[in-house]
Amino acid sequence: MKARSQCEFFLLRYAPDAVREESVNVGVVLVESSGNWAEVRFTKDWKRVKCLDPEADVETLEALEGEIRERLSEGGEGRRWLLKRMEDTFSNTLRLTEPKAVLAESPALELDKLAEMYLESRRKGARESSGRMQIFRAMRGEFERAGVWQAMRKNIAAGQYTHRGDPLKIDAAYRPNGVLHMYQALALGTDATAAKALAFSYPGLVEGVRRVEQADTALTAIVEADLDGEDETTQFAVETLKASKIIVATVADMPRIALSVRQQMGW
Repeated sequence: MKARSQCEFFLLRYAPDAVREESVNVGVVLVESSGNWAEVRFTKDWKRVKCLDPEADVETLEALEGEIRERLSEGGEGRRWLLKRMEDTFSNTLRLTEPKAVLAESPALELDKLAEMYLESRRKGARESSGRMQIFRAMRGEFERAGVWQAMRKNIAAGQYTHRGDPLKIDAAYRPNGVLHMYQALALGTDATAAKALAFSYPGLVEGVRRVEQADTALTAIVEADLDGEDETTQFAVETLKASKIIVATVADMPRIALSVRQQMGW
């Protein structure tokens, strides 16, 4: 079993009225105790904030996420800086909770779980928030941390390269040279058939990219870090992907992949 990392997390809460003492969680920060990993995740749905405070400056709150991410990447006194930044900009409307300890097998996945637990609407179905979407969020989080997410293509319709009406969409891609690098989140533990569908579609995608963009294609499937290697269905899914020349990587590989993307982009 992979050793777990000692981490701590704290929440950012928006509380516009000190008297009423009502607040909404808007962000979560997870920091590895070793100092090797730190990341922030803000809510993407500001309806609850607007419901609590119709005058809330959402744009400034959204911008703070990028500031925190940049500061965390520098290391050092990130939490102390954040407290000072909030005091200067938000007075008492934005507050930090006390840090709580947590053991994480994968900090990126742990942050995704914390964000789902504390930031997502409770009305959201568990099915939608689990499986592939958890992997996608972890993948996106590492690309965001590396500073390359905004520069990548996203939600790419395969139909522009294959056949009209093709429902397949690729999560993210970039083209630093003559190769279109694509990344797709797959939950093999809950939906192994998705691997078969992707493997079936990939040869046509390769041909289409070569025809439309005059470029080669490299596709990486990002899967769970804790897959059961002894499970026959999982083995079949992985072997099917590899047989179609699709690279298989796990969420635990994402920091390395995101850094490689950043380097290839020349940043």
